[in-house]
Amino acid sequence: MKIILMLCLGIVFFNVDAQTTIPKGFKNGVIVLADSSAVHGFIKDNIRRNALIVFRKENGQGKMDYHGSDLISVEIEGAKFLCIRGDFFRILSEGELFFLQKSSDASGIPSYNGNEAIFSNGTEGRPLDYFIYDKKNKQLKLVSKKNMNEVATLIFAGYAPAMDKIKAADADISRLKEAVDIYNSRNIN
Repeated sequence: MKIILMLCLGIVFFNVDAQTTIPKGFKNGVIVLADSSAVHGFIKDNIRRNALIVFRKENGQGKMDYHGSDLISVEIEGAKFLCIRGDFFRILSEGELFFLQKSSDASGIPSYNGNEAIFSNGTEGRPLDYFIYDKKNKQLKLVSKKNMNEVATLIFAGYAPAMDKIKAADADISRLKEAVDIYNSRNIN
């Protein structure tokens, strides 16, 4: 009888430990689904390779693939990603404007409406390209060395402190983050 009791207790403790241990190849994370519900669990990052993540609930039950078209956002151990038209974008700065770096290429990846495959064109640009996203107007602008000043003038609408940062950036697109941060921290009356 003692052996059976110890065996049952061992199974219970093993199950509790299995639910708190991060599965191999996964990291702690949160996904925000299309209905805006947040789900905590474990995430395997396949963003760059397949433009998807593999998600397991915190209780260890089930495993599900999510493409960028299925999600609003993802956070993987502090790294935040915004999903736009099937692509994942790493968030470098967030507020009224987002400064993003493209992390996936969802072009040609099918999503399904029942049995019918629908192919997404994804977004313009390539992984590692920089973008500014206007959350309010849902506009995504690719920023390159050639169009950086033009995009900045359009986006920052003559806001002098942000424009000064653009001039100081000297065509270094990654420094555009500073201008976005200044723009997002301005006082709006």
